[in-house]
This record gives sequence, C-alpha cells and structure tokens, in this order.
Amino acid sequence: MFAYDACLFGVGSKSIYWHSISVLLFGVGSKSIYWHSVSVLLFGVGSKSIYWHFVSVLLSEVGCERRNTKKYSFRQPNLKELRNLTSYVLDPLGFEARFRKLLPLLTTQVDEGLMSMLVQFYDPLYRCFSFPDFQLLPTLEEYAYLVGIPILDQVPFSGLESIPTSQEIADLLHIDESLIHAHMTTKGGIQGLPSEFLIAQATVYGKAMSEDAFEAIFVLLIYGLVLFPNIDKFVDVNVIRIFSALNPVPTLLGDTYFSLHLRNAKGSGTIVCCLPLLYKWFISHLPQTVAFKENKGCLRWSTRLMSLTNDDISWYNRVYDGVQIIDSCGEFSNVPLLGTCGGISYNPVLARRQLGFPLKDKPNNILLEGVFF
Repeated sequence: MFAYDACLFGVGSKSIYWHSISVLLFGVGSKSIYWHSVSVLLFGVGSKSIYWHFVSVLLSEVGCERRNTKKYSFRQPNLKELRNLTSYVLDPLGFEARFRKLLPLLTTQVDEGLMSMLVQFYDPLYRCFSFPDFQLLPTLEEYAYLVGIPILDQVPFSGLESIPTSQEIADLLHIDESLIHAHMTTKGGIQGLPSEFLIAQATVYGKAMSEDAFEAIFVLLIYGLVLFPNIDKFVDVNVIRIFSALNPVPTLLGDTYFSLHLRNAKGSGTIVCCLPLLYKWFISHLPQTVAFKENKGCLRWSTRLMSLTNDDISWYNRVYDGVQIIDSCGEFSNVPLLGTCGGISYNPVLARRQLGFPLKDKPNNILLEGVFF
C-alpha cells in the first residue's frame, strides 16, 4: 500500500475537497489482491493545510517482507491466579458498587490481531488514530466510563508523592507490617511487592472470609497487574500510590498515550498499558451491525478497518450526556497527562464528535501543539 498524508476533517463552512485514492491491500490465503477506494476529506485553507499522517499497511503472506508496518507486542500478564481469586468475592454487586467495573477487565478477551492493526494507525503528530475517513482517540471521559471510576477534582498522580512506608502499606492492605517489610523488594529500579506474595495473602483472607482485607489486596493486584502492568509479577510503589489516591483515570490514559507514542517513535517494542481497557474503548466505536460482527467473508482486520467510513463508526453514547468535558488544563490549550513512565499531552478537541459535539471548523494548529517527556 502507498503512504499518504491526508487531512481528515469533514464539517464546517470551509471548502471541502474529496479525493479518491486507491489503497492496495494484499489478501491472505487466496493471495488475491484487493483494491479499495477510500475517500479522504481535505480542508482548503489557502496556502496552509493541516495534514494527517495516513499510515500505510502492506500485508503479504506470499514470501514478501512486510513493508511500512511496525512490529509491536503487548504486555499481557498471566491473570489466571487473579481470576481464581474472584471466587472469594462474596458480594459481586457490593464489590461493583465499591470498585466499579474492575472485575470485567479480568475476563475481557482481547483480540490481539485487532489491536496490532489498530496501533499501525497511530498518528504521532496529533496523538490519535487516523483512518482513511475519520480519526478516533481515547478520552478521559470514555476511560472513566469504561472503568466506572470518576475523575476526581484533585491533582492526579505526579510521581512526586512520598513513597509509602511499610506501615502505611500495611494499614492500607490490613497486613502485618513485618510481612510487608520482609517482602518489600526492588525490581526494575523501583520498590514494590511481588504479586506472588500478595496473591497468597489475598487467598488467606479470602478463605477466612475477611472481606475488607481480601478486597484491599485483590483490588491492588488488579491495579498492579491489569491497570498498570509495568513490571511482570510485581506491584510497584507507584501503583500503590495511585491505588491509595483512588484517581487512576488520568494516569491510565497517560500510560496509554505515552507507550503508544514511545513505541511508535522507536518503530517496534512492547506497548505497556491497560490493554483490555484500550480494547474495550476501540470496539465501542466499531460498527454494531450483525454483518460486521459476524464477518462471514473472513476478512482480515486490515481490510475491515480500511473499508470503514465516517458513517460506519459508532460515534456517541448517550451516557456522556451532561458529562463535563475536560478539553484544556490551565495554561495548556490541550490536556497534559502524566503516566507512570512519562508525560504526554493529548488533544480532546479532535474528539468532539465522540463526546456529542459538532466539529465546526478545522482545529487551530496552536491547540494541537504537543509535549512528550
């Protein structure tokens, strides 16, 4: 397939140009070649234009090397032991009321092929996913809804918080301080607790039907192994700090954008973020028709995604009616996010349609300036 730069905005009083371009996709199995015509909206803005990087995907399984595709993997911890702990949740409805939608993340079956294809469309300039006829990007509001945890009106995780003492962690988890002190170790240059130790403790309290202690440890494990899987089989002190503050959404979104951006710049590597959450976000926007879901033609995700148009996308969910949108922060014209490994800004102005607002004009270039550190 060929590479194109294209501006993907389609509303407003500005003149709009339609350009039809042919996209060459190599079929798999039958080795047939599919040509797809896609339409790309271009804003006419005099001598200046906003260009979207339209990622090229060349797929071939007939002996040719893949071109213009980047090879990524995802950190997906083994959650078998964590799922086993759900048998000790005595009151599922009460658990959901206290900890929202964390349990479904344990059983989300992620289609890794879909996610591998999604990240090929990541646009590093505008921090979104640019498709031939539209763009999508995860937002704070969407992530908050998907995990059921509201964004608190307080400073989110900054990394400057004091490191919790063994006694503070013991009080948080209802575990004897001497046990915390004995198992506290350093891995990957940061202190924390092995997940094996925490799973063992959760099992003890689960069997004893000590609900408060079990739930505290169990939820911390979900934070450490699912929401923030930074180090395999390890719950670091940053996760403990985020868990104690109960305001994880900005950090979750920050980790997602930071890892996507970093791996895109490197051209390969492991994307470290809450993959089940990113997956749930993306499929919430895919067509909900029976034909698309059944995929009777057994088309590859590359073909299915490239054929989607603006009209196919599930744009808006009424659950966001009345939700206050965070589209800027202080002196920033966009929203800076700080994850557990670094900082990055994202541009919610590009997601207006996802949140129920019309995009009346092209975004101002100034609003799209980004930071990454």
